[in-house]
Amino acid sequence: MKKLLTLLFSLLFAWTLSAQDAADAIVGTYSSSQDGYEFKARITRKQDGTYITRVIWVKDAVDPATGEKRKDNKNPNKALRNTPCDRIVLMDGLRYNAEKNQWGETKIYDPLRGIRAHVVLRFLPDGHLAVKGSLLGISETVYWNKL
Repeated sequence: MKKLLTLLFSLLFAWTLSAQDAADAIVGTYSSSQDGYEFKARITRKQDGTYITRVIWVKDAVDPATGEKRKDNKNPNKALRNTPCDRIVLMDGLRYNAEKNQWGETKIYDPLRGIRAHVVLRFLPDGHLAVKGSLLGISETVYWNKL
């Protein structure tokens, strides 16, 4: 009986680790572009097991007219409009769905439009991360490259 319980515990532990490894596959730094803007974003795992995505670099981050770093001026939250463009939080609370092998259950913030949309992320066979935002039945997919 003791051997059986040990075996069951070992299998459960191994399954838990492999599920966590699959979920953590999304952790890393990515590059992409949207509407002509090139950027890099970093996805990290939080202590509660969810993931957060932050912009860490934007090409042409400095506005040539003012000489200052561009801000998140379209953010519907007025308190966040002074956030520098290379520090914007795109997603927070992202969760992994092992059955579907994808991440979601949160919204993505689009700083170019100042909107939030439901989001689903999944890896494609070629290794790209497909980031699909949907709002009111309209969807857009942007492809991120893991660095």
